[in-house]
Amino acid sequence: MTATTPERLRLDGHCLIVLDRTLLAAAPEEGCALLIGQQLGSTLSLQLIWPCRNHWQPADQRLRRFSLDPREQLLAQRWCRARGLRVIGAAHSHPISAAVPSSTDQALCVGPTLMVIRTGLQQGLAALRAWWMHAADPGGEQLESPTELPITLGPATAGAEHLGE
Repeated sequence: MTATTPERLRLDGHCLIVLDRTLLAAAPEEGCALLIGQQLGSTLSLQLIWPCRNHWQPADQRLRRFSLDPREQLLAQRWCRARGLRVIGAAHSHPISAAVPSSTDQALCVGPTLMVIRTGLQQGLAALRAWWMHAADPGGEQLESPTELPITLGPATAGAEHLGE
């Protein structure tokens, strides 16, 4: 993906439901998923949710932390390449806090990438916020603060698949 900051995130109702249920299913721990789609001009088009298990160690800290299993990430990337898609980012939940990247989220994120966060404090689309995480400098410090992207609901891109179909 290019380092150009996208202007919006578009997803269909099916992806919204799958993302919401995936992230809520892990409660009270943080849930997580990979986001699959493509960049179409200035829009990130989310076409598929790849549910993941929260792999954070030690396990008792999963109430406030998450990490993705590197093997799941590699499998998702391989699957995407075979279908002309790409992993455009990751999603996770903040069960008891706002849907804003925490200092830990920012420190551990390797940008540029999309980060979607679901808060447990609201329901529906209002519970989700999308953030563009900019590239970090060689020392790992974020060069820019995350940029919030508006989320729009729209029809799925032609040819988009959903897990289980």
